[in-house]
Amino acid sequence: MQRAAKFIENFQRKKCNLALVIVLEIEVTIAANPSALHAFDHRHFNHKVCVRLATVMPDKIVPRRNVQVTDFHRRQQYLKSLQMKDAHSIGPGKIIRRKQDGALEYLRDDLTIEEPLEIRIGRKTLATTMRTPGHDDELAAGFLVSEAIVREPREIVGISETRDNVVIVDLAAGVKVKLTSVQRFGTISSSCGLCGKTSIGAIRQNFPSIKSVNVRIHLDTLLSLPRKLREAQSDFARTGGIHAAGIFDVNGELKIAREDIGRHNAVDKVIGRSLLDGTLPSGRHVLLVSGRASFEIMQKALAAGIPIVASVSAPSTLAMEFARESNQTLIGFLRPPSFNVYSHVERVILEAR
Repeated sequence: MQRAAKFIENFQRKKCNLALVIVLEIEVTIAANPSALHAFDHRHFNHKVCVRLATVMPDKIVPRRNVQVTDFHRRQQYLKSLQMKDAHSIGPGKIIRRKQDGALEYLRDDLTIEEPLEIRIGRKTLATTMRTPGHDDELAAGFLVSEAIVREPREIVGISETRDNVVIVDLAAGVKVKLTSVQRFGTISSSCGLCGKTSIGAIRQNFPSIKSVNVRIHLDTLLSLPRKLREAQSDFARTGGIHAAGIFDVNGELKIAREDIGRHNAVDKVIGRSLLDGTLPSGRHVLLVSGRASFEIMQKALAAGIPIVASVSAPSTLAMEFARESNQTLIGFLRPPSFNVYSHVERVILEAR
């Protein structure tokens, strides 16, 4: 402890955003101000029990005898948080929250995890995407569908995952990977999955327009979809910072729902699950996304053969134009009881039952 005190005495650190947790065996308190001593549990000193102290980093660390200890939390509350088990897609974060009455509290908050995933075909790296861990095999499969590399589940022999955020897809013999301009390489951010695309014409060549014309969804069924998707969003309820995608049949039954920090990743996951289950193309289904409807969302839906796409937010002009040319029904601002139809309204039964 004396060596540690000497180290702290000579140590200065500028302000940073990193949380610092120090685990010390405390024998003698170093806080000069008696009012701060309640932050230590004196019962542990004589028995040399390790006490965990979650420390808030100040502008700089000052020499001892000038230390003021702030009790931002109670020890039992902190130890309880250490014992809580998190989903693999959610990580804990310690925050200082200012409440409406101006009071400050130091507490635990749930944050959505964002990590890179490298997608490989055999030994060749195809892309690296920023995603929320979980269902990585589905993400890889859906990505290959969106890139027109595979169209049927038999074209994939196996998908393996490593501990280093790498997923390896083994293709069946005879499946050739054509690395045309439609493929994207490099790192794909969670907010922009289409940044590497250079030719919309190449996309139209790989994915023909929707042919089904007799698929229709009733007004009441359409309005029920946001609630059903929201009920399936367990991670969003805890973090408030994650997108969701769901595939429904035209009767409103939720078939698949997935969450991810990137909305395009969530769509890849539900499409990948459909591929692995052998239900592609999804010609009689509806895709609902929790965010805006971008051009890439429409392209992915087209790759999966989905004729109706709905979003709770706005579409882009390019998404609307692409939907009209691809014979897809695009619905935006689906917030019951209202919504907007941007293309091919004939698939929506607008009369009340």
